[in-house]
Formats: sequence, C-alpha cells, structure tokens
Amino acid sequence: MASDTTGATGLAGRYATALYELADDAKALDQVADDLRNLARMIDASSDFKRMIRSPVISRAAQGAALNEILSQAGASELTRKFAGVLASNRRLFVLPDIIDGYLYILAGRRGEVTAQVTSAQPLTPRQLADLEATLRKSIGGKISVEPRVDAGLLGGLVVRIGSRMIDSSLRTKLQHMRLAMRGIG
Repeated sequence: MASDTTGATGLAGRYATALYELADDAKALDQVADDLRNLARMIDASSDFKRMIRSPVISRAAQGAALNEILSQAGASELTRKFAGVLASNRRLFVLPDIIDGYLYILAGRRGEVTAQVTSAQPLTPRQLADLEATLRKSIGGKISVEPRVDAGLLGGLVVRIGSRMIDSSLRTKLQHMRLAMRGIG
C-alpha cells in the first residue's frame, strides 16, 4: 500500500491515508472525493469557516456539531461526516485543508492521474478549461486533472504547475523581467 500513499506525509498524510483506505473499503472513493472538493470550496469561500476550524477557543463538541451540520446540509456522505467528527474530537480540524489535498493526491496517484494547478487572473470558462486540459494531456501523455485557481495579481496569462515543474506566462512575471532588464541598461 506504500505506492498509493507516496507524497502524503506527516499528520495530514496519515489522516488522508486512513480516509482513503476507509473510502476504498466502502467503495466510496469518488463520493468522498466529491465531498472533500465541496468542503474545500466552502472553506476557501468563508473566512468564518476557516476561523472555526482553526480556533482553539471553540470546543471540540461545538466544532464537530457545526461541521456535521454543514456537511449534512451539503449532502455529504456518512463516511465523510464521521471522519470530520473524528477530526473535531481529536482537535485536528486545523489540518483539514491539508488532509483534503492529501486524499485527492493519493486518489489521483492510484488512478495514474497527474494534477495540474492552473492559476489565472480571472476564472477560466469551461471551454478554456477543456482546451487547456486537452493541450496538457497531449504534452504530458497521460491522464491529467486541472485544478483551477484565481489570482487577480497575475494581471493576465497563466501559471501552470505540474509536480515540480512550473510554466509562468503571467503578465506580472513578464513585467518583473522587463523591470529587471531596464535596471541593467541604465
């Protein structure tokens, strides 16, 4: 089972591996992955949610109850809700975003997929994402899943990160290079 968990290390990696094994036994890998992706979007969208999972002041019971209610309203599976309850009772909710990343990394590795983190200045349309995924698939030569992110500071262009490789075609970087070149002239 070591090949399935390559890259998932530390506290978050141990929890991600445990969740992966539970989901695999329950034949719920995709359901749990969908639950976790939705949960990650909710965490990213709400500063109150981020504070709740990181706060040492809020009791374990209150964190667990709040997270259970959120997951119930979102239609999450029982396995995901129980796992979140265990995290809350063990005071480990602060690593939840890393656990989500670890689980998705393990799942992708097991399926032979490569994840490309694509950061753009504005949200990409579904057509742009499909075109980008097709181009990356041709370049990589295998299964690829695109994880889109938005950073308005890029001004334009894209930053594509696949594993340790990064392609930065953002306007911000191009302007920085021009600024450095101009300093060298004078």
